Amino acid sequence: MATYLPTLKQLQYLVALKDHGHFGRAADACFVTQSTLSAGIRELETLIGVTLVERTRRVVRFTPLGDRISDKARRVLREAEELGDLARAAGRPMSGEMRMSVIPTIAPFMLPRILPRLRRDYPDLKLFLREEPSAAACEGLHNGRTDCVLLALPYSCGEVSSQFLFEDRLFVAGPASEIGAESLAMKADDIDETRLLLLEDGHCLKDHALAACNRPEMRAEATMLGTSLHTIVQMVDNGLGVTMLPEMALRAGILDHTGLTARPLDAANPARRIALVWRRASPREKDFHLLAEVLAEAQ
Repeated sequence: MATYLPTLKQLQYLVALKDHGHFGRAADACFVTQSTLSAGIRELETLIGVTLVERTRRVVRFTPLGDRISDKARRVLREAEELGDLARAAGRPMSGEMRMSVIPTIAPFMLPRILPRLRRDYPDLKLFLREEPSAAACEGLHNGRTDCVLLALPYSCGEVSSQFLFEDRLFVAGPASEIGAESLAMKADDIDETRLLLLEDGHCLKDHALAACNRPEMRAEATMLGTSLHTIVQMVDNGLGVTMLPEMALRAGILDHTGLTARPLDAANPARRIALVWRRASPREKDFHLLAEVLAEAQ
């Protein structure tokens, strides 16, 4: 057995450099100087007897073995963090640090309602939030960057455990002169696909909306260019078309101060399913179920 093993600090430096691709930014993320981080990685290379990172003035490039070892280091660090999670799980529930990713079509509409209650009911919980699309959020979950993800289903997030929270119905939004009275549901077949504005690729709400309508021609004809629902609403309010919005956004007042109205979508599957997901066999599973209870009441 080897006499010397890499330290967790050395592995942390390596993973930070992999994530940031820059010694200075990686050092900032680790709260150390650049020279300290660089020296730590050199010590790691000396210890295992291989070059992990090719250094030039302009670029940081990982060797093929460096890529493999950094991926392994990420898993080791995640396992080390779970040692602390085990201890916390045996003590007070919902305490210590928790990192949660939330997709952009949920974060601005749910978080303002849930955060005050979490601060009140669980003052020992330090919840760090990260807003990012579903693909990045699920990747971060599996590589240990985050502990749980609040997202909309259906979405393939890999081997995870989950708790369903509630259904979030889809609505068609636009000028009343174009979509009609808000009291009536609007059939998917009545939507003019050439006037439909949706979020750009990478946002699962776009896929949920298209799947709900079950009209293949929509994918080809709809305009996908918005980077946020607020941006889409502004374009629709300026006469550029119509869009589809989740009910939680309407409840949060996204159409306030606009001339737009919204009609519920009449389709076979007119809603997305909001869920909290986490890594299987996580020692904090009880905490995630408690968190899910708070989230479910925010509908």
